[in-house]
Amino acid sequence: MDGTVVDTETGATPRAEQPGGRVAAALGFVLAAYALYWVVGIVDPHIYRVSFLLIAIVLTIVAHPSGTRRFHVVWDGLWIALTLAAFVWPLLDIDAFVNRAATPSTIDVAAGVVALVVVLESTRRTTGWVLPITAIVFLVYAVTGPLLDRIGLDLIAHRGYGVARLIGTIYMTLEGLFGVPLDVATTYIVLFTIYGAILEHSGAGRFFVDWTTAAIGRSGRGAGPGRTVTAAGYLLGAVSGSGVANTVMLGAVTWPLMRRAGYPADTAGAVLAAAGIGAILAPPVMGAAAFLLAEFLNISYLEVIVSAAIPAALYYLSILLMVEADSRRLGLRPVDAELPTLGTLTRQGWYHFASIASIVVLMLQGFTTFRSVFWAMVLAILLSFLNRDTALTPRRLATALSAGGRGVLPIAATTAAAGIIVGVVTLTGLGLKIAGLIVALAGGNLLLTIVYAALAVWMLGLAVPVTASYIIAAVMVVPALVQVGVADIAAHMFVFYYAVLSEVSPPTALSPFAAAAITGGNPFRTTMLAWKYAAPAFVVPFAFTIDPRGLGLLLHSTPINVVWATVSAVLAVVALAAASTGWMRSSLSRLERVIAAVSAVLLFIPRGTFSAAGALLLTVVIARQSRK
Repeated sequence: MDGTVVDTETGATPRAEQPGGRVAAALGFVLAAYALYWVVGIVDPHIYRVSFLLIAIVLTIVAHPSGTRRFHVVWDGLWIALTLAAFVWPLLDIDAFVNRAATPSTIDVAAGVVALVVVLESTRRTTGWVLPITAIVFLVYAVTGPLLDRIGLDLIAHRGYGVARLIGTIYMTLEGLFGVPLDVATTYIVLFTIYGAILEHSGAGRFFVDWTTAAIGRSGRGAGPGRTVTAAGYLLGAVSGSGVANTVMLGAVTWPLMRRAGYPADTAGAVLAAAGIGAILAPPVMGAAAFLLAEFLNISYLEVIVSAAIPAALYYLSILLMVEADSRRLGLRPVDAELPTLGTLTRQGWYHFASIASIVVLMLQGFTTFRSVFWAMVLAILLSFLNRDTALTPRRLATALSAGGRGVLPIAATTAAAGIIVGVVTLTGLGLKIAGLIVALAGGNLLLTIVYAALAVWMLGLAVPVTASYIIAAVMVVPALVQVGVADIAAHMFVFYYAVLSEVSPPTALSPFAAAAITGGNPFRTTMLAWKYAAPAFVVPFAFTIDPRGLGLLLHSTPINVVWATVSAVLAVVALAAASTGWMRSSLSRLERVIAAVSAVLLFIPRGTFSAAGALLLTVVIARQSRK
């Protein structure tokens, strides 16, 4: 890879690479070093979150200046001064500051208002206007609660809260700005972002693409490049930690191969986007929302990895099946990449796999997630010296750490802004009110509640990034699913999946739009095709929420249910791939596609009758294909 830093939420190249980049690079290094010190040192949680956010916001202002390209001394300097005033104030005497939360002083209120403003500004600079405006709407809701009753919105009305009470909760406790979302960003997410930067600067990104090309990309009637994209998308997830960044890295390396094979630009972009966002769903290194999921459920990250294993495998199996079908339907040409043999590549870069595997091994040995990824970084640094060209010398390592520190900026801003929303939801009880409204609209029906929940999270994802979408839905939509009997782990995984799908959903379909920019395809058509390849991510969550036996897909059930649910889901993916592409052993007729689609729906319901009926319909399609 070329070492270019990519935002983990937006995929944009930070302006830190432009004038002022040296200051941004230094601050990025400081932020990363501070996060690594936290793993081995002892820092009070409140002090750590406040000071981390202070550095992150100052770095955001420097890396994303208000001017087109340059840091504006007066305007950006003023923002930095306001940031220092807002976040140094709590650090002067953190204990007294927290004790005043119920009765904040005038200075506390003023500093709190400034803190909210600078957080929303840093969010705007990194992710755009939508999330800051959403947070402002929630703040207005907190203040104007009694007025809602007068205009007929009694279902969400409340007594109302003054500015002092809001500041006391959102700014002075661990329930708002410095709550669970920011906690996860300053611990889990920043460490994995640094780890990804270390892997990238040690040459792991290019190695994974070359290795998958040598392993499965040299055969298959033109399906080779598509296979490479699919497998490399999974492996590169460890490097990027982001769907859109993963898509960009994949496209930069593999689009020339896909073009030589004859892939249409729109189809190639769709495959790149679908494989790219799969990295957020696939363990062991998943997206930011997965770490939040572990924190909300109060479970270890290892449990999240285990629960995500089968759904992720189903997702990538579906893409592979569709790639194989498309290679025949589109008449793609085989492409022979000029690479060493698989054995040679493995001998040259096996250590990249070793550091990733060490994370899981260490967690199985009882290490915390933080210590596991910390020692995986150390291992990756040491093993990088096996290749002189990509060895992480002090200078290269400093660059990697700086990139890792800057890579967490959009997440830090997003989680802080989302913390404002969570604080308002908690204070006003809005989460339970929305959950009750969803259940009431569904009449208590399980299926309708799940459908309404899916629509709610999907619509939320159209406006805000994955991380913020998951955080908001976790406090507003998950309770509705739990009320109708869905298990906690299934409810959170359901919301997690639909939050991730915002990456391929217009108008914020960042991954397909990024892929279209690389391939030269039409962004809208690329997005529509990406939905086809991402179809399992829309359907699998229903399988583990609509029936308790579906928990087998999350490995939270008996061995029999695990096997039953998995086999049924695999057959469902086969049927869904056939229905989506219109191809199995040969072209499917319209009737065969309809039968395959119905078969997929039935097979995704893990009940004996439904699964048997779905398997029978799939057998009918296979039999008709065999006769052809």
